[in-house]
Amino acid sequence: MLLDLRGKKALVTGIANNRSIAWGIAQQLAAAGCELGITYLPDDRGRFEGKVRELTAPLNPSLFEPLDVQNPAQIEALFQRIAEQWGRLDVLIHCLAFAGKDELVGDFSAISPEGFARALEVSAYSLAPLCRHAKPLFSPGASVITLSYLGAERAIPNYNVMGVAKAALEASVRYLAAELGPEQQVRVNAISAGPIRTLASSAIGGILDMIHNVEEKAPLRRTVTQDEVGATAAFLASPLASGITGQVIYVDAGYCITGM
Repeated sequence: MLLDLRGKKALVTGIANNRSIAWGIAQQLAAAGCELGITYLPDDRGRFEGKVRELTAPLNPSLFEPLDVQNPAQIEALFQRIAEQWGRLDVLIHCLAFAGKDELVGDFSAISPEGFARALEVSAYSLAPLCRHAKPLFSPGASVITLSYLGAERAIPNYNVMGVAKAALEASVRYLAAELGPEQQVRVNAISAGPIRTLASSAIGGILDMIHNVEEKAPLRRTVTQDEVGATAAFLASPLASGITGQVIYVDAGYCITGM
């Protein structure tokens, strides 16, 4: 491992199971030496907490906290905990997205105001309050990394409102990079990953067809893995990427350059 992130403290959000892209990122950050903080989505029966705790235990996270980004009090409590235990934050990983199944099928014009607002709040807006609370804790040269997809710039079947949310997320990356760069040299970037079968992507109709299409048409004639996306995140978190901010980095086996 050429990357050396020993001594860095990284918060990773969005791990649901061992197929999560966030899980691939957490593994690569840990392999590079990061001390990890992990969040989970709380639910009444504690299902996610138990699954994520068991999955991430081998990485020895020093923070393990609930986070529902639709609950401002939980966001505040999370960063209070980081301030108390770590005193700073070097890496913030935002792997959060949600849209109801009804918002991912049919005509885009039929989407409800509630469905649109929820998808945008969780998938795009949530990056802003996380950065706002992290701002006093960011170390000089800290790195913020979020996840996007090609549907932000192209009309992908069955992606619908999530494409709009990812477009808003990519715009947020640019504005946050402009805000956080001057004083603290904090970098903000997005990784646009190729389709990977995850818990989140399973809600997208035809996800397997999307993956097979990439395998047939991408220059590398395959799709990508969670580990490949994680390795790119580790690079962006490292001093090797110190001159990169406000960018969308494609990790999709080259599919984005094709005519589909």
